[in-house]
Amino acid sequence: MKNLNLLFLIVFSFNCSFSQKNKDIKTIHVFVALCDNVNQGIVPVPKKLGNGQDTKSNLYWGAMYGVKSYFKRSKDWVLISTKPNPQKNILERVLFKHKTSNTYLLADAYNGKYIKQTTIDFLEANAGNNGLKIEYKGTELCFGGDANLISYVGHDGLMEFSVEGDFKQKNSKKRDAIILACVSKDYFKSYLKKTKSNPLVWTTGLMAPEAYTLKASIDGWILNETDIQIRERAAQAYHKYQKCGIRGARRLLVTGY
Repeated sequence: MKNLNLLFLIVFSFNCSFSQKNKDIKTIHVFVALCDNVNQGIVPVPKKLGNGQDTKSNLYWGAMYGVKSYFKRSKDWVLISTKPNPQKNILERVLFKHKTSNTYLLADAYNGKYIKQTTIDFLEANAGNNGLKIEYKGTELCFGGDANLISYVGHDGLMEFSVEGDFKQKNSKKRDAIILACVSKDYFKSYLKKTKSNPLVWTTGLMAPEAYTLKASIDGWILNETDIQIRERAAQAYHKYQKCGIRGARRLLVTGY
């Protein structure tokens, strides 16, 4: 695959700041808990889609509407690099660049067995922790707790477990959050409030956390639309693919506390 051998220089940093010339860069970090029939409390999906240790056909990653596959097919994004096993519990990491803006998206496919750690990592990033710096063509890209937009995609594991971590806001940097998981507003609210991250899009009911909703939300975010406009994009995309009715989609996908 093209660009597989592209070198990533990855450094964990507590203060990943852009140089003056790169202040127009926007970064997005997506935490994906791979769908896992065995290790998650989900209604089982076909075995091929629900193998949480296989990225290639996983429902939330390599399948048609998985994060990697959907963004890779998009006319708006270019896949820069794919890196297997970049960190413990992460099976694959992909880096995309938006074609018409200076926006970069980093997505991590977590082994579905470790959904609890995925949730903790996502929440800690929202608090400004675990900064991740990637050097690409001489440009410093900041992800983890230094990303501008942080997203979780997958099963809502908080329905089965509680989590502990460093969720207290670390600094005053503005961070937006998108949480595509069932009933995420109810289950993530108390944790996200500690981080003081802005809930851009999250859910009030059961949903399919597929990548068309994520991309539609990001499209509006890149254009600096209002939270309400971004939420409307998410609802329109969800209705388009799920045929659930736009009113139902608007009730499902909401913004703010």
